[in-house]
Amino acid sequence: MNRSLTPRPPGSTGRTAVGRFGPAELRLAMAAPRPVGGLTSEWRVVDGLRTHTRRSADPGTGAPPVVLVHGLAVSHRYLTPLAVALAATNPVYVPDLPGFGLSEHPRGAYDVRRHADHLAAWLAAYQLPPVCLLGHSFGAEVTAALAATHPDAVRALVLAGPTTDPAARSRRDQFGRWLVDSLREAPLQAPILVRDVWNARPWRVLATLSHSVRNAIEADLVRVSAPTVVVTGDRDPVVPQRWRDEAARLVPEATLVVVPGAAHNVVTTAPTAVADAIRHLLAPHPALTDR
Repeated sequence: MNRSLTPRPPGSTGRTAVGRFGPAELRLAMAAPRPVGGLTSEWRVVDGLRTHTRRSADPGTGAPPVVLVHGLAVSHRYLTPLAVALAATNPVYVPDLPGFGLSEHPRGAYDVRRHADHLAAWLAAYQLPPVCLLGHSFGAEVTAALAATHPDAVRALVLAGPTTDPAARSRRDQFGRWLVDSLREAPLQAPILVRDVWNARPWRVLATLSHSVRNAIEADLVRVSAPTVVVTGDRDPVVPQRWRDEAARLVPEATLVVVPGAAHNVVTTAPTAVADAIRHLLAPHPALTDR
């Protein structure tokens, strides 16, 4: 059964405050490939493509690895605050999907299935044990597809701001919702978006959006067997309440976490709340150690 949670910091009796995204966070996000904040860059050839990954050191806690998968038009950069928030307790990996960030460009724009296949090959290349997999926005579509088709690779799943709402399954509708969301986000996220769109090229972004709106994520959600959290901001116009509730209902073992004050980029502006949700997902499940 799903239950709705509002994450709170230790000792707090009020609503979770959304984290700040200021100049320091922007510098950290834009630093790759330079080592900064305990994060380093590396490249491996995965399925014939030179694939970039931003990663943390292993903190030696024995906690499972967490793999963060970015959304449409963006890259590892905007996930950096969450990577840093998790790095004290978990090894963190943030790969750039093919054609995005600092990864090699394939000839065309991959659809959801091909991205999921590439991510499965990436996991095999790194020889990781079953991971906690977080996908944000379009990345949630990719991770849902991977969890449905490769259940042994996924210890737990976090779907952050999952697209695409069936009620707005067109490029026009999604772009309109994104425009509304842009007015609710921290302004200093804009340089990241500009840099990432430039790296990917606008045509790839539009082609990937077309793939996204044609992907029926609900068909994958019902096949997910891993313990799952669906996390969204309560001011997210891309993932309105009706759709976030439906997404959580479709996954057999899902909990819904709604972060007050956050918009679509909850992983960027509320990294502490999302990191707490991940730790909460992993900690109460001793049976997961046998997976």
